[in-house]
Amino acid sequence: MGKSVDVVVMGSAAIEYITHVAELPKPGEMVPGIHMETAFGGKGANQSIAAARLGAVTTFLGKMGADESGEQYKSYLTDQNIDTKQVELVKNTATGMTEVALTEEGEFYRINVAGANKSMTSKDISRHKKIMNKSRVLLCQLELDMNTTACALRQFKGGVSILHLSPMRSDIPNELITLPTILVMNQDAAATLANMDEVRTLLQARKACEALVDGGANSVIILMEDNSAVHMSKNNKEMCTHIPAGDVRYVADSSGSDDAFMGGLAYHIARFPKLPREHHISAANACAAYSMGIRGTQPSFPGPYLAQDNLCYITPTFTVIDENSEEAPEEQRKETIQAPAPEPTPEPAAEPSPPPEEPAPPPPAEDPAPEEAPKAKTKEEERNTVAEANKA
Repeated sequence: MGKSVDVVVMGSAAIEYITHVAELPKPGEMVPGIHMETAFGGKGANQSIAAARLGAVTTFLGKMGADESGEQYKSYLTDQNIDTKQVELVKNTATGMTEVALTEEGEFYRINVAGANKSMTSKDISRHKKIMNKSRVLLCQLELDMNTTACALRQFKGGVSILHLSPMRSDIPNELITLPTILVMNQDAAATLANMDEVRTLLQARKACEALVDGGANSVIILMEDNSAVHMSKNNKEMCTHIPAGDVRYVADSSGSDDAFMGGLAYHIARFPKLPREHHISAANACAAYSMGIRGTQPSFPGPYLAQDNLCYITPTFTVIDENSEEAPEEQRKETIQAPAPEPTPEPAAEPSPPPEEPAPPPPAEDPAPEEAPKAKTKEEERNTVAEANKA
């Protein structure tokens, strides 16, 4: 490995036991499974693979059990071109595991047993300090102990640190909001941290970003439900941008899209650190969109063919969310969020203004004919009057 590293990922690794079911069981209920599979998982390991597949020189910092699962997983990560020299196999401790029940509609429940992941401490961070600070990007999540994660972010003196607020926790210390260069979260996490009822519209996302930046965050990315993203930086609070989703060919499985986004974001920031953030987010959105067309989490991550190595020559598509301009009706805002690409069409669709021009029916409603009737009557009366005059 060379002197510098593109991406260091510190996080969890777990073996996933996934059971596919027709419907999720209710409390105390047993449901039949359709089939079961075992997969490598854990958000830290997932995101390190997503970055490495694109071509990033990647190091994974984590712990696994000194058991068959741990040895297999470490070997697998090495085969994925990830530097695993810092991965420790912990004796007398099992490798982390996650049990998942998943329906065809994408509903799931997840039970996680931390195992060896729980033994990652601040002392380990001190040991890894040298390799971390050779890196252009440090990428963390919330599956390890939060004090350990805060310690890593505090000690990182390299380029850009990114914290993916997933899985969302209720007791996040303020340090984890203020330390990373970039905070990435979904809409629900944004609403919780910004003390809002919900974040569903772009204007609500902007308000959440403002609240987080006012609370000390350096830069915020909110991943929207339609796979687009909203970004704001404390360096330019006036400019909150909406970057549309990448093109999704078809949806097979969305379970890997967030990790694909994070790996894509880390890779493109490491390769093009001076480009505006909208470039990096747009490239990461393309990775997330690609992953949705393939079943499985790690199998869905794109390879180097989706690495945008000409990113500095590409102008990303994005719009500025203006706090005044989005005072549109609720339905219109929902349409904008669900289908950012066809956004121009709502305006032709608003051309049901011709129907109001169908005051063509009103003319008949004015009934001009009945008003002529009284005039016709008057002429007859005049003729009758003349006839009577002649008789006389």
